[in-house]
Amino acid sequence: MGHAALAFLTAFLASGVEAVEALTIVLAVGVVRGWRSTLIGVGAAGGILVVAVALLGPALGHVPIGTLRVVVGVLLLAFGLQWLRKAILRSSGFKELHDEDAAYAKERGQAGEAAAAGSAMDWYSFTVAFKGVLLEGLEVIFVVIALGTAQERLGVAALGAAAAIVAVVATGLLVHRPLSRVPENSIKFAVGVLLTSFGCFWAAEGVGVDWPGDELALLILIAYFGLLSVALIRVLRYRSSAVRPAAART
Repeated sequence: MGHAALAFLTAFLASGVEAVEALTIVLAVGVVRGWRSTLIGVGAAGGILVVAVALLGPALGHVPIGTLRVVVGVLLLAFGLQWLRKAILRSSGFKELHDEDAAYAKERGQAGEAAAAGSAMDWYSFTVAFKGVLLEGLEVIFVVIALGTAQERLGVAALGAAAAIVAVVATGLLVHRPLSRVPENSIKFAVGVLLTSFGCFWAAEGVGVDWPGDELALLILIAYFGLLSVALIRVLRYRSSAVRPAAART
């Protein structure tokens, strides 16, 4: 699998997860409070995201490729390790699995308890939808621009993100409920491994490392971080199972 295919897959999976989380927030607020102000908030956040893409994309094009790969590599490492850490802790039982149904119920409860709109614009719906879409959207933009500019395949990464967002939104419109059956933790685990591997690869390239085998080295990094993460999950599960009986005896 080449760099372009990996960039598409990573952007698709990462954007899909963020889109599912944004969809959960928008559905919960829209169903309880009404759709007018909710969709205005979504549109306002979308407008800011478009401006952010228009400003960031061309600006990064003026940065030397070596410097860009170091910066992007370090940022992707930080971002990927954060996702990977959460996925490992959830898979090993040290952190609760993310539940879209629970998140949806929580958002609906908060929306129902908020004060009723006193004007034509429901500012609670607007603010919650705006914040949810903006925050999740910024993460998508970061991943897409980082993946695309570091290897000059911005179009491929953008296509992956667009495909994921269209798929999630279309599914959400059809079922009109949160996509709770999406294996979010497994996807976050895969994205964490991919982002960490890309970050390591590009950061090293940026400082002059000549990877043996070029693209093959990236596949080896993916396998290494994947196997290491699985080993960590097994160790943490063993520790968790050993701690529980000891705690029960005390």
